[in-house]
Amino acid sequence: MSATHRVVRIANPHYARSGTKSYVYALNKYKFNPTKNGPYFMANKVRRQGKFGRLKLILGKGHKERVLQKKTLATGKSGNVTADDQQNDSEYLCQVQIGTPAKTFSLDFDTGSSDLWVFSSELPKSTSTSGHTVYNPTQSSSAKPVSGASWKISVRHLFSPYPAPHSSLTCPQYGDGSSASGNVYSDTISLGGLTIKNQEVELAKKLSSEFASGAGDGLFGLAWPSINTVTPTPAKTPVQNAIAEGVISQGLFTAHLSSYREEGNTDGTSFYTFGAIDTSVPGADSPFYTPVDNSQGFWQFDSTTASVNGQSIARSGNTAIADTGTTLALVDDQTVEAIYAAIPGSSYNDQQQGYVFPQTVTPDQLPVVKFAVGSQEFALPKESLAFADNGDGTWYGGVQSRGDMDMDILGDSFLKGVYAIFDVANTQFGVVQRPDPTGATLGGSGSTSGAGN
Repeated sequence: MSATHRVVRIANPHYARSGTKSYVYALNKYKFNPTKNGPYFMANKVRRQGKFGRLKLILGKGHKERVLQKKTLATGKSGNVTADDQQNDSEYLCQVQIGTPAKTFSLDFDTGSSDLWVFSSELPKSTSTSGHTVYNPTQSSSAKPVSGASWKISVRHLFSPYPAPHSSLTCPQYGDGSSASGNVYSDTISLGGLTIKNQEVELAKKLSSEFASGAGDGLFGLAWPSINTVTPTPAKTPVQNAIAEGVISQGLFTAHLSSYREEGNTDGTSFYTFGAIDTSVPGADSPFYTPVDNSQGFWQFDSTTASVNGQSIARSGNTAIADTGTTLALVDDQTVEAIYAAIPGSSYNDQQQGYVFPQTVTPDQLPVVKFAVGSQEFALPKESLAFADNGDGTWYGGVQSRGDMDMDILGDSFLKGVYAIFDVANTQFGVVQRPDPTGATLGGSGSTSGAGN
């Protein structure tokens, strides 16, 4: 009951960092309108539904969809975004065992979504499963179909003014209508030695190339069940089921996300724990907690201040989301501008749709950037500001504009600076500040190993 169940994050050796692609991924995930100039934007399109062929255009009912588009800045001409435009791979994966006998799946742990889906034997032969572990419910003695249940992911988000996840309407990920969907089974899962029975597992029956192109075998969502896409009843999260089954001493999980400098070091291993806090982490015996508002399904909390080199920025009413499935931190434009104003030679690059700065900048020239979690501020590692090598002598910044969203997305750029505690039972978020690992140079932080998307 008191054991700490640790799941190590394994670096994806094929992951290649790209600042712009990671920004496009976040733009697509959260469906926000950019407030800074660049090639990518969200467009409203109307899809008609009717009974007979061309009569759809006349008789069909229409609904709006948010569709990601790309324009040529020189001409203003726009078109659909392809899979190559965004980051479809995961930087880190975690191993989860599913079924009896158990098979091991490499999944992307994501606190910004709430579905647990995997490659399955129900996929058509036209979908390549080469290199993936495939779940076949007929090979698991503990698998049971969930009658009448189905799921569909199309990267819709509650920031969008369009239908919520349990509507029959869909908002496709790309202009070509990409999505993932299928049936639902209940089965036994195990993570870090923790066994959870009767966990709903979503089997991919249809999987577009955008979802299938990454190295992982699926997604392990760790947000709240209200944004789970299983219908007619949303699936409970693994932690909720573990609480209900009485197999964990504390109803929480934690995330210790290491920087590239710490990888390979015993003290810096990236990991999650389930059921208990790892008190071997310095300061973990006395975390700072703040209440979570999970009404939108996310790990959302007040974040009403930020600071750059000690200069406070008031952000009345502002909130933030802790999202391990997003690499960048996305914050309001006032704060972004203050951060890059403090970095020598920085500028906004329209073509890359983000702030960049010269690679000649040394860590001692970078500002100390902090964001509030509740009433206390916590710093991100300086090296997180240098997210990716642009290949032109500049870094793509790890903090970028959130566009017209009214809340921040604190992804791995921020979370790598703290030990994060996601307390499901008490609906609160805990934080422990970790030492900044940034060394004398920034070389390497734009390398091809590098969290989420």
